[in-house]
Amino acid sequence: MELSAVQWIVIIFCALMFGVAKTGIPGIGILAVSLMAAILPARISTGFVLPMLIMADLFAVIYYRRKAVWSHLVRLIPWAVIGIVIGWLIMDKISDAQLQPVIGAIVLSLLLVNAWRRHRRNADEAIPRQWWFAAGIGLLAGITTMMANAAGPIMVIYLVAMRLPKTAFVGTGAWYFFMLNWFKVPFSANLDLITRESLTVNLMVMPAIAFGAVIGIVVLQRIPQRYFTVTVEILAALAALRLLLS
Repeated sequence: MELSAVQWIVIIFCALMFGVAKTGIPGIGILAVSLMAAILPARISTGFVLPMLIMADLFAVIYYRRKAVWSHLVRLIPWAVIGIVIGWLIMDKISDAQLQPVIGAIVLSLLLVNAWRRHRRNADEAIPRQWWFAAGIGLLAGITTMMANAAGPIMVIYLVAMRLPKTAFVGTGAWYFFMLNWFKVPFSANLDLITRESLTVNLMVMPAIAFGAVIGIVVLQRIPQRYFTVTVEILAALAALRLLLS
């Protein structure tokens, strides 16, 4: 796999951000997904990123291994599995040129949903908690994670609605994506999105993922989350706009 110096820099930066996102600072992952889709063909980027996410998931589930609320996982995962299959069927029928703006639109839409949730008064109380809410979130997250590795903001909406403590919030999300990302592997391999060459690059940037995971754990309590999140979302929106308009 021939990569330019700029591509290597971006990949290493994204690997670092995936590690940070999985262990404590939500929102960065969507920036990294957008950047990866900007430097690689859209379809290839989804499979290229998947092993990096699994590596980052591993650090997260080890650190938060006892913090997951399994009742929520049981409600979400069956629907997410169906969503992944739907996303796989859709991806097999679209080209890079068609998928690139789709990823941009997904990222922008999720950013807008998160912004609405954060700024609307009593938005959390307005989110329903019935079974159909978990089913809808699971399906949408499954489709989105298969097509764009960008289901993080969807899970944020669900976990916030469930009023989970911070460690339970992160632990539940960590286990959710760890299991689903492994489930996605054969589907991505079937679409030739994961190759020996891409896995080699993934292994080469594993130290950056590990370092990012440590950063996420250490600095979570020290960074003003509000200002940091706004900055990350602005950068993610710019990256998504580039995909949408290119």
